[in-house]
This record gives sequence, structure tokens and C-alpha cells, in this order.
Amino acid sequence: MIKTIASVSMPVFETLKIQKNRLESGKNNHGKRISIVTGIHGDELEGQYVCYEVIRRIQEHPEYLNGIVDIYPAMNPLGIDSITRGIPAFDLDMNRVFPGNEDGSMTEYVAAKIIDDLVGSDLCIDIHASNIFLTEIPQVRINELHEQILVPYAKKLNIDLIWVHGSSTVLESTLAYSLNSRNTPTLVVEMGVGMRITKAYCHQLVEGIFSVMASMGIWTGPVSEVRKPMVANTGDAVSFLNAPTAGIFISTAKHGDMLHQGDEIGIIVDPLQGMILERMKAPVDGVLFTIREYPVVDEGSLIARILKNDSKGEVQP
Repeated sequence: MIKTIASVSMPVFETLKIQKNRLESGKNNHGKRISIVTGIHGDELEGQYVCYEVIRRIQEHPEYLNGIVDIYPAMNPLGIDSITRGIPAFDLDMNRVFPGNEDGSMTEYVAAKIIDDLVGSDLCIDIHASNIFLTEIPQVRINELHEQILVPYAKKLNIDLIWVHGSSTVLESTLAYSLNSRNTPTLVVEMGVGMRITKAYCHQLVEGIFSVMASMGIWTGPVSEVRKPMVANTGDAVSFLNAPTAGIFISTAKHGDMLHQGDEIGIIVDPLQGMILERMKAPVDGVLFTIREYPVVDEGSLIARILKNDSKGEVQP
């Protein structure tokens, strides 16, 4: 059932609508509810395919559904339509206006209506991609304030990494923070790259979503065995590698590689002179989970993130 949760009139007889698709078992039950959210950033499209796959699989076997699955594929439809990360014309990141205000501006009103509709879910999964510059392995990022509640869910999600952030690094204006602070457990998934769909990552996450649904009693059908994620739960568990000079970055390592200190990750080249400016090498032993996708770099551009082997975190490649 398609439902409009927010509607705002716009110029030229247009209407902004935020919609969801509710899939509900036909039985008379008091089953649990899971909400799957994506499209807050208009240039992050990985979640679009995930939404399609989840709906398709449920519609193939509705007899296995024992609860409510709410799918929100486009929280920022204007951004998706215009391939814009934020809300067009407002130059505003939608994930910086939550929890919103029904008496505020258009964006604040829409944010408030979204929060109102999501609050009360037994679990919310907020799916993001990376930007156009970096590509990420499937991971869940969690505020340490909600670690005890969220990590058990995340471990069932079939992702490669759980990254627990210090509370000081988490913005209070995000959808996830607003929902978690209202006792609606919310996982933030990051995977893939901006403006693209990485089908393998999407299928991996879909399997995890059904695994979580099964553990909650929402799905009674067969599910796949999920992988055991790496866990970074200390402040120094992740090493960042930045470009020391401008140029064109050519990667030689790939996601998931187990690196040793000194291993080459890629090179920065000067296409005018035909020379290598810098060989980018792993500063520590660990697993490569972020790698530069967009080749043009400036001094200081992020090249890679590595989960350290010697961190106090739970490193499980």
C-alpha cells in the first residue's frame, strides 16, 4: 500500500511528496515493524535497488511475512530527480535538519513528518552510499551512545564492518540520531559509491535485511547465512591515508585487501610529465575498507581508510 507521509505545494502547480510502501501480512497479528529508508542524499542510489529487491522478494512470497515492512525509497525526491546531494534550490543537506519542525520552513516540516512516521518502528535501517569520491565496503556506522542496542542488530545484517564512532563525532541533526534518541533503534548503512548502483553490495545487504527480519519474527521464510563482520570500536582503530600532493590517483589495491605496512595502495601521477609523483603505501597492517574512486586529488584528499590489525577493536577479516 502506497502512502504519502508528507506533501508540500510547490511553484508551477507541482507537489513535493514523500511516500512509503507498506507491506503487511494479511493475518490478524500484532507483528513487529521494520522501516527501510534511503534517498536522503540525492546522489546516493545504492538504496534504490535494495528497496526494489526487498519489495520484489516479499511480493513473491507474501505468506512468509508476519509483520510490517515500511519502505521509504526517496526521502529527498528533488535531489534524486536532479542528481543533487542536498535539496535543490535550498543548498541544504537534508540529513542536517532532523528532527525538523512542523511549523518551520518546508524542509523542516518535511523532516518533522518523516520523524513522526518512523518513530515507533522496532528497527529502522537508513541506507546511504558514499559520495562520488570514495567507495566503501558494506558497513554499519553506530554512535557509541547506542552501541549496546544496535550492534546485535548490525551483526545480523551481512555487512563487512561495524564502525562504532565516538559520540562527539556524530551530528545530532541526522535522521539516525533523532530516531535513536526517541527510542527507535536505527542503523546507518554506508556502501558503494555515489551516483552508481553496486549490485553485489545491494544483494549482500538484502540478504542481511531478511536475516534481521527473520530474527525479529517479521519473516518466516528461509534466509541465507550471514558473514561475520569486522568491528572497529576504539578511537584509534582506523587509520586514514591522505594525498601528500595533487595529481591523478590510480589504485592498485582493492576493497577487503589485507594489507601489511608498506604495501602499495596506489600511485599519484602527473599526466603532463608522465611521471609518478607519489607511491601511496599502507601506514599500518590492516584491512582496506575505503578507497579513492574519483581519480583527481588535491593535497590532503582522502585516499583510503584501513582498519588496523593492532587496534583494540575486534578485527575479524
